[in-house]
Amino acid sequence: MNPNNMSEKSEEEWFASWFDSEFYHILYGQRDENEATGFISSLVSELKLTAGMHILDLACGKGRHTRVFHRSGFNAFGVDLSPESIAYAKMNSAEEIRFDVADMRNFRLNETFDVVANLFTSFGYFDSMEENLQVLNQVKKHLKPEGVFILDFFNATCVKNDLVLEETIIREGINFHIRRSIQGDHIVKAIDFEAEGKEFHFEERVQALGLSNMKALLKNARFTLDHVFGSYKLEEFNEQNSARLILICSHE
Repeated sequence: MNPNNMSEKSEEEWFASWFDSEFYHILYGQRDENEATGFISSLVSELKLTAGMHILDLACGKGRHTRVFHRSGFNAFGVDLSPESIAYAKMNSAEEIRFDVADMRNFRLNETFDVVANLFTSFGYFDSMEENLQVLNQVKKHLKPEGVFILDFFNATCVKNDLVLEETIIREGINFHIRRSIQGDHIVKAIDFEAEGKEFHFEERVQALGLSNMKALLKNARFTLDHVFGSYKLEEFNEQNSARLILICSHE
């Protein structure tokens, strides 16, 4: 997929082209497994997850959380929309970890899991609440009756209050010029840069979903919200100052 052809593919959803671009992985390459390890260790302890459980890492990206789950003794399966991310994950992971390309709105794996984890703001990429509900309904179908669903999102209140409107990030000699704005119900990040003699433009558009939005979606999908945490250390959620919105859910 050539990201420089985005103007020719206006019908393509932003995440399909951006997440499959080599430049996405350059910009966010600092997100490593060390960052994921502490969070997953806290989840394992808090939720009393036991070795051997089957865990689905939904929207797994390059598989950093999936690999940490595997090293923690779980049977981990990662799926993501981006073929490039899945190819990287397969190349850089233990052979026994399964990965597959799938859209989280309509994936069908013909198995159920003890845990489904959707981590690091891998939700709310769409234009409608109906699509968010599609994701939750698919999760429900793939979760065992006694299973746990973990949804890790940003705290939209804090993101909006502390929005950095403009900055430049340099990665591997590329100057990524980033502008952030609030457009309706979305937080938008415009990313412009020059590489390989060409100019590129991408956008990230994520719905600014707060706790009340999430509660309504989970209720519609017939999930029970068991706990809400506000950080990767699993501190209690505070809407005014928590960095994260981490929801622990089970079947209704």
